[in-house]
Amino acid sequence: MAEKKTKTAAKKPAKKILITGGTGFLGTHLVRQFLDAGATNLRVMASSVPEWMTDAGCEAFAGSVTNAEHVAAATRNCEAIYHLAGKVSFDYDGAAQMNRLHVEGTRLLCEAAKENKVKNFILASSSGTSAISETPEILDETYPQPIAILTKWAYYASKYYQEKTALRAFSDKGERLVILNPSLLLGAGDERLSSTKIVFDFMARKFPYTPSGGINFVDAADAAAAFVNALDRGRHGERYLLGAANWTVAEFFGRLERLSGVSAPLLKVPKSIAVAGSNFISSLYKNFNKPAPFEASEVEMGEYFWYFDSSKAAEELNFTAREPAETLHETIKYLRENFLGEGVFK
Repeated sequence: MAEKKTKTAAKKPAKKILITGGTGFLGTHLVRQFLDAGATNLRVMASSVPEWMTDAGCEAFAGSVTNAEHVAAATRNCEAIYHLAGKVSFDYDGAAQMNRLHVEGTRLLCEAAKENKVKNFILASSSGTSAISETPEILDETYPQPIAILTKWAYYASKYYQEKTALRAFSDKGERLVILNPSLLLGAGDERLSSTKIVFDFMARKFPYTPSGGINFVDAADAAAAFVNALDRGRHGERYLLGAANWTVAEFFGRLERLSGVSAPLLKVPKSIAVAGSNFISSLYKNFNKPAPFEASEVEMGEYFWYFDSSKAAEELNFTAREPAETLHETIKYLRENFLGEGVFK
């Protein structure tokens, strides 16, 4: 008598969590935290994915968010997308590239996500689309976005329109878009100096004076934890500001001086003179086809206040920030070990 054959249902592969820009500063922290939590379904999209990620079980997807075919393939069989891919630049000449990455790339990714029925989309934006003021006000997500100010700088303008693109795309029921707005990301692990360059430049004594504005920053690892929590806790269509400290630039430089041993610039200049002078110097260097010692746009940004309250993220995403001094210490330590050497700029 022949054995009776039994049919078994084919096991469906687990749906993926796609992370674009997963090899960047924030993305690397996010991948590590997912892996530490036991995730086995990560797909990392970048131009090149490091071996340690693939060895840990991540699926590597080489591609660009500006390529429709790439995003169509990358978003298949996904339960969630973390869109972190982008470029940080305050050079006026980088506007076209940032618009292509942040706006056009996001549009393509949203269209592919909807086509492939991805239900969760977590977008990494910036506090600069929400919290900039000419006075030291503590803002939050309820304040009108400061369009007149943020559009002065190509990076923040592109992030603002990136948010609008995603909000227009994910308006249907059953879909969820969550926008997270971290401030200046500091801490260890910024291999490309995409965010910690301000500390690097301070230690290299590139700042000719101390700007009169205010700064907010957050540890990249703490921001990444809020991104992880946003998958289950974030509300559709909401923005969440992530920050740890609201300090004047003078206080920020003072803390860096005490921790690094590098003297802060003593010179203080009125805002109008600082901005006009930086524009003149930048133009002068460009006329001779030489890189300016600093970007005029960065000088102008230092004259504004970037203060805000993260209570909404704390309540809804369980966001917590470590002591700011710990973040600054880890930033300085990382930069010295990987870029500067312990005795440089002392």
